[in-house]
Amino acid sequence: MGLEVSLKNLGILKKAEFELGELTIICGRNNTGKTYATYALFGFLLSWKSILKANISSQATEDLNRDGVARIDVTSYVSRAGRILKRGCEEYTEQLPRIFASRADRFKDTTFEVKVDLEPISAVMGRALVHRIRSGEDDLLFLSKAEGERELVISLLLGEGRSGPPVHIVKEMISDHILELLFEEFFPRPFIASAERTGAAIFRKELNFARNRLLEEMSRTDRDIDPMELLFKSYQDYPLPVKVNVDFIRRLEDIAKEDSFLVQEHPSILNDFADIIGGEYIAGSDDTIYFSPARQRVKLTMDESSSAARSLLDIGFYLRHVAAPGQMLMVDEPELNLHPENQRRIARLLARLVNVGLKVFVTTHSDYIIKELNTLIMLNHEEPHLEGIARDNGYHGAELINSDQIRVYMAKEGLLPLEEGQTRRRRGLTLVQADINPRFGIEAPSFDETIDDMNRIQEDIVWGKE
Repeated sequence: MGLEVSLKNLGILKKAEFELGELTIICGRNNTGKTYATYALFGFLLSWKSILKANISSQATEDLNRDGVARIDVTSYVSRAGRILKRGCEEYTEQLPRIFASRADRFKDTTFEVKVDLEPISAVMGRALVHRIRSGEDDLLFLSKAEGERELVISLLLGEGRSGPPVHIVKEMISDHILELLFEEFFPRPFIASAERTGAAIFRKELNFARNRLLEEMSRTDRDIDPMELLFKSYQDYPLPVKVNVDFIRRLEDIAKEDSFLVQEHPSILNDFADIIGGEYIAGSDDTIYFSPARQRVKLTMDESSSAARSLLDIGFYLRHVAAPGQMLMVDEPELNLHPENQRRIARLLARLVNVGLKVFVTTHSDYIIKELNTLIMLNHEEPHLEGIARDNGYHGAELINSDQIRVYMAKEGLLPLEEGQTRRRRGLTLVQADINPRFGIEAPSFDETIDDMNRIQEDIVWGKE
């Protein structure tokens, strides 16, 4: 078991459970709860370090202030990992109205819970840890744990006569690093491309103008007001994933100053992405992002560019400038504004990203994406005729994928998981895991039923008189 998510009474989802794979897909008709599940997961992955609490004893901070060194037995936290996680999920459930920017009464019966396999957590005792905590230019704390040892050693680094940070800050710092030891391998750092990304790409210049005007006004009127806090209050009517996505698009010029691991280690992936969008993005010096079509000496602004270039803008900047192994790329409807051929190519790109160490989570209505993933699964067998088919159709080994790397769930009405005390399963909107066959791929009946229905109608039109 990796990371399992359990939801109850979340929006229109009555009860659902799903496990994350290296590639996780939620399919289904509109208004069946796909976005609810996605936003809830994103919010938890983004904020778990601030929600989970590894309570640090006052004795540790007293030792640190008195002797400059404190020692903490990590095994005591390993034994409490399940309780820490359960309490954190309860705390996160209470924050769901803020995550969704919705009324609290809509979540009064909601539960959100994540489960991990606690057995491997005990392996943290065998891991070494070395970390230095800084504040500005000052070294504050040095944390270390030798391989195979039980104790985490915390050393105060401030020189004689220098006062350390407040006790509650020290406790938070130590807690954060203990939580990383326990849970970091289960909770990947997320990036989300929400369905609102196309609009944000067009209006990003206006967003920057509004930000700059607000900062200027606040600096003139009251220096005790945090202008950034006020700015984000203006976005409070939007769910957290949308706010995070909009803020990412607003900061593209700064983001473009760094390179991701794909630039050095897997440039062919970025070349494939450039082929999909038909050019490349350019961060201008005038607060404008341009799109330069391939083999043309022209730079287009986002409102002049194709809808496909706009819909993939944030994903393009993430891949080139931010992505790191182990992170999770979450995309709400990657097929937005894409021709069917490019939907197929996006599926192949997502598989390649999984194979180089990224985790991917998508919601989709695209039969083309699902069927292309089926092809990648079906070709991933060492048989001579399959190698010939792959070669003749332009597939290569880096984009083939194993069925056990993928989890697919259909958002639809079905039998709900049993609750404690129940003897019969009830029906309601849930997530039903799709079967994935190593030979035939993903079974997605809602797509197949729609296509079969269209074929039947057309056959009736053509042959109905005979």
